Amino acid sequence: MFSFKKAAAGVLSCTMLLGSLVISGCSDSNTSGTSNSSSTAHQGEIKDISSVELVKDMKIGWSLGNTLDAGNESNRGQDPGAIEKSWGNPDTTKEMIDEIKKAGFNVLRVPTTWDWSTGEAPEYKISDEWFARVKEIVDYGMENDMYVILNIHHETWHYPTEDNYEAASDRLKKVWTQIGNYFKDYDEHLIFEGLNEPRVIGTSEEWNGGSDATREVVNKLDADFVSTIRSLDGNNKLRHLMIPGYAASSSEVALKALKIPENDDKLIVSVHAYTPYNFALADSKRSNKWVACKEGFTNDIDYLADMLKTLFIDKGQAVIIGEFGARSKDNEKYRAEWAKYYVTKMKTVGVPCVWWDNGAFLGSGELFGLFDRRNLEWRYPLVKDALISASNGEYTVDGLKSDTAILDELKKDIAQSKNSSAE
Repeated sequence: MFSFKKAAAGVLSCTMLLGSLVISGCSDSNTSGTSNSSSTAHQGEIKDISSVELVKDMKIGWSLGNTLDAGNESNRGQDPGAIEKSWGNPDTTKEMIDEIKKAGFNVLRVPTTWDWSTGEAPEYKISDEWFARVKEIVDYGMENDMYVILNIHHETWHYPTEDNYEAASDRLKKVWTQIGNYFKDYDEHLIFEGLNEPRVIGTSEEWNGGSDATREVVNKLDADFVSTIRSLDGNNKLRHLMIPGYAASSSEVALKALKIPENDDKLIVSVHAYTPYNFALADSKRSNKWVACKEGFTNDIDYLADMLKTLFIDKGQAVIIGEFGARSKDNEKYRAEWAKYYVTKMKTVGVPCVWWDNGAFLGSGELFGLFDRRNLEWRYPLVKDALISASNGEYTVDGLKSDTAILDELKKDIAQSKNSSAE
């Protein structure tokens, strides 16, 4: 997911770092792309298995948010390190990813903006330096035996309008041809995600599930992505690919409109779902409590899981919640309860989930940070533990709904809030 507030949160968390950025130019790569990193983890033969089988091995995921997907027009042509740190997060190190895996996450999503390191039309050549840095981070995950999801993120050139389709399609094919060729030797642990939340930004339909016309353009771009990767050499014929509906929306209208290319069992539907909205994403701290045993609290999560099961899972179609999370509102224990239920419910229908961690802990923005990358520690261990334990199957939906222990804490919180207001 992207919003100005989400980007700003990352900047606010560490704006003082910006003055130390070193800026230099970056050169173009050739269209084929050649990997120069010495790591060969998970390169070689790729298993010929369906995406339904693949996702069974995915427990829980973590996104390296607001990092390789950072930057704006002022970062165009800069050194990869300057782009990576431009929204306030530090350089990504293997030690960070080691800690993520050690905690129990076995999926690493690497959101990546290629635009600032891409040359002009008609070639749209991606720089060697940027490719090398992306590969370095991908390899951090591979060396930890993680599944790595690599995408194009925060790009603004693929607006899904009919007027823009031809230009967007041309660039999409050229960008993914380079990426596909560069990473062609990786096995099934590397997954490509064709688009991130494709939508018409700044319009009334940006977040409402789109229109018939814009949803159809997204379907066409998805098909272009799939056909492009399948046309390449190496392991790309068997590469697992994630495709979203309009805006990767969890709305029924967007999901029902998604057209999945036929005769390909290595496709995964990508859905983003910060739900229920008032608790998970809205900025009001009034909606900062959540308990599974209270009537109605689980409705939105239950509805989404049941819809994914009906539309996709029951038809043999794999699904991943590629982004989810609940922003911090000084409510760690309630976020932990929510995380337990969310992941447990999705696990019952066979849908793994990937937490959006933007590294943001301070300020008034969207504070989805869990892991303190500078100090290599978990700021919200209750939430982290809930994600891991739920992904390991330690809870049941009925058990969580019948557990009333947290209600006593909720009543105390409400009483304390009333007393504070009275004072």
